Amino acid sequence: MKIAFVDDEQECLDEMERLCGSFGEERGYSMEVVSFGSGETFLEAFAAGDFDLVFMDIYMENMDGITAAFQMRRQDCNCLLVFLTSSAEFMPDAFSCHAFEYITKPFSRKRIFDVLSDAVKALPQERRYIELAAGRKFVRVFLDEIASAITDAHYLDISLADGERLRSRMTMPEFMEKTGGDARFLLINKGIAVNAERILAFERGSCIMESGAKFPVRVRDSAKVEQMARDYHFEKIRRRQARFAECSVPTDGTGRRIDHEYG
Repeated sequence: MKIAFVDDEQECLDEMERLCGSFGEERGYSMEVVSFGSGETFLEAFAAGDFDLVFMDIYMENMDGITAAFQMRRQDCNCLLVFLTSSAEFMPDAFSCHAFEYITKPFSRKRIFDVLSDAVKALPQERRYIELAAGRKFVRVFLDEIASAITDAHYLDISLADGERLRSRMTMPEFMEKTGGDARFLLINKGIAVNAERILAFERGSCIMESGAKFPVRVRDSAKVEQMARDYHFEKIRRRQARFAECSVPTDGTGRRIDHEYG
């Protein structure tokens, strides 16, 4: 996740950078943070697709955060926007430029972690990784590369999309916990989890993977498992469409188009 912080208070920038670093270390996310001391310097450096998430202070000298956010939205309607402010006065204006969240200062570690957790769920998650003990070393594996995980005694046999296999001393509940409850991973049978992104089809009580591997689906739950896979892909498409639709035209919260600048 690449994050921008825009705030004219260095103390706030330092604290946000520290908290995001801690979140990444604890949850297993690769976090890249860039700080800006003003809306002007942010916009000078900004280009569409640069950031997944932008934390924007509203009260800043010269250009305020609302104005900077509207100008940012003219270039990029996909990045998530979170406003930071000491007052709720501008909340209607904040959400009119499609803010993801609104955080009042002083903020807590829990509040920032909760917003980051929600942002992770809203953003594409294919680049999240987990750390596994495999053999005599620890390896980092991106979740989207994991095709399946199968319990074997006190170990998990983990198959990657490129055909590589890893064997790690871990239980299935521990593996699912490491993924953070990632909706991609479906428990299709006792001791068998598969990545919904890697499923090719369900056929005659079996789950067939892109690699050609075939796993038995628990008979009494077969309909439920197939529905979970459909729900995952439906929700993925819905989120993508919603993000495009949300930022097609800035509005004032009543549906009226905004064409003027906020000063």
